[in-house]
Amino acid sequence: MVERALSFGSVAEAYERFRPGYPVELLELVTAYAGGPIRTALEIGAGTGKATRLFAQGGIAVTATEPDAAMLAELRKHLPANVTTVQAAFEDLPLDSSYDLVYSAAALHWTNPEGRWARMAALVRPGGVFTSFGVPIQLSDPALKEAVRAARAPYLGYDGVPSPDGTPEDRPMQWPGTELEQSEWFTDVRQAVIERRLTMSADDYIGQLSTVSAYVMLPPADRDEVFRRTLEVLPETVEIDAQITAHLARRH
Repeated sequence: MVERALSFGSVAEAYERFRPGYPVELLELVTAYAGGPIRTALEIGAGTGKATRLFAQGGIAVTATEPDAAMLAELRKHLPANVTTVQAAFEDLPLDSSYDLVYSAAALHWTNPEGRWARMAALVRPGGVFTSFGVPIQLSDPALKEAVRAARAPYLGYDGVPSPDGTPEDRPMQWPGTELEQSEWFTDVRQAVIERRLTMSADDYIGQLSTVSAYVMLPPADRDEVFRRTLEVLPETVEIDAQITAHLARRH
């Protein structure tokens, strides 16, 4: 899992180019949940800064942490003035500061589950907010989705990240909400969905896949073949279901 977590640096520029950013509706969701001013925020696994820029635009002083040097270098190319960067994994962060908001964008599943919530609670001030969100990008057309799955099947069966605690996909509350509900440090756990559809070229869709860890970890020849086969079954443009699922919780 650590190897996969640190696999993104090799594709940092592609990650910045092809991964979609986050809409202002997400900032509004978190701000409304907080119910008061958010002055300081800590970001876990900032990547190239897709979410960093959203929260910085809200006037929040963001400390963006990221273990991968190449990803951090890409983030620093697009840095707003109110962002501080730190190269560190979540597990190595000092616990001598706490923040109004601690958040993670499509990165929480890479953190070590052992002691995760005790460490998180130390970083969120009492009454402060924790949120985790991500965009599991999927083709909107079920038939196209199946064609792409069949095209990659000889080389890659499943290209997602399994639920870290094994919660089935049909359960109303998904991870990490499931763990937050059991945590002694957090309360008022909510799950929210921001619906979003995007249209992109087939080439850009492949570009996006090239930043997904399951593909990054393939041998280069296999990866090239998967992308060639996938392109063969795609039309020139594709519609993407890019809904954002967010989990929010308040520190006791």
